[in-house]
Amino acid sequence: MAQKNRKKKIKKIIKEGRFYIKSTFNNTIISFTDNQGNVIFGESAGTRGYKGTRKSTPYAASQVARSIGEKAKEVGLKEAEIYVKGVGPGRDPAIRTLGLMDFYIKKIIDVTPVPHNGCRPPKPRKV
Repeated sequence: MAQKNRKKKIKKIIKEGRFYIKSTFNNTIISFTDNQGNVIFGESAGTRGYKGTRKSTPYAASQVARSIGEKAKEVGLKEAEIYVKGVGPGRDPAIRTLGLMDFYIKKIIDVTPVPHNGCRPPKPRKV
């Protein structure tokens, strides 16, 4: 029987990285990237097994943050930056859980888009 040539998986060691937290009213998505922005891995409340209204809870967000923080520790993370986007209920618990991990957090930045006057409002109803 012929042996298949299998490549060894190269394990990257990333000392500095970024966490991107997207917190909506329906879900919390966290991605871990290197400093160039290449996504190493990501996870959401849905991939953790939560369905329906339980996906949008703060507990689900903290579980997602805990699991992605443990994966980041395995890769060798020492320093991290956190970028937060959105106004959902999972935003603060995710930041707190990542803060309790064993790496140094350099900065936390809110990148939620804010409209500077927004779009044109609808015309008044004629009754």
